[in-house]
Amino acid sequence: MASARDIRRRIKSVKNIQQITKAMKMVAAARLRRAQERAIASKPYTDKIKEVLTSVAANARDASHPLLEVREGKQIGYLVLSADKGLAGAYSSNLIKEVLPQVRGKDNAKLVTVGRKARDYFKRRGYNIDGEFTGFSEKPSYPDAVMLAQLMAEKFATGEYDEIYLTYTHFYSPINQKPTTIKLLPVAGIGEGAEAPQTEYIFEPSAGEVLSLLLPRYLETVIYGALLQSAASELGARMTAMGSATDNAQELISKLTLNYNKVRQATITREISEIVGGAEALK
Repeated sequence: MASARDIRRRIKSVKNIQQITKAMKMVAAARLRRAQERAIASKPYTDKIKEVLTSVAANARDASHPLLEVREGKQIGYLVLSADKGLAGAYSSNLIKEVLPQVRGKDNAKLVTVGRKARDYFKRRGYNIDGEFTGFSEKPSYPDAVMLAQLMAEKFATGEYDEIYLTYTHFYSPINQKPTTIKLLPVAGIGEGAEAPQTEYIFEPSAGEVLSLLLPRYLETVIYGALLQSAASELGARMTAMGSATDNAQELISKLTLNYNKVRQATITREISEIVGGAEALK
């Protein structure tokens, strides 16, 4: 049985950890508010640019663009948006579970990872990693999205990848995030087979040049929106995890305090018994 001194030390240790988890929860909550606002604000723009691009591409049937080219899916690339840090509950493991069935046992699947968690997991297991980026999972910026969009567009245009998928975590609430995979390239639902809208367009200078401007912006916007969704999801998961850790620490402190009082009471009772026994022996 642990002594009173050992229990006191453990109580102090748990209290120190509780202070850390409480502080991390407060920091994550403060960052989450801004990240959530940015994620919500970006969604209408992403939806609108896709609507415009679909409409323009459907009316520009004579125009073509490398990012609209449909090829047989021989080489498949996955852009995976994960976290740089841990202490976020099951956030990273759920994202990896979303990616694994799509790449396990496939020699033609290659990965471009954002965040240390996905990079470390897949690198340790010998998966093909074509690119790795770290340092901005919590605070992504638009230039980060531009850099990723240019990289993926170049890999697709040169034929290195025939299809590209984007895997990220969609934010619904601080306690509800869902890993999601969408087709990034070739741009889905655009080009051949797209239903032509009623509006007719006159393109100036040409339909091809309009598509050349819109398609890169579309890629940048979709990736930027996914980065913002992932950042909000990571912070929400961390806030929830640190809140649970703080509550668990308080519960553990209560149990240890009760155990400490029991040990202390037993020690006092034993000492009283020894005093009484000694007094009786002297009579």
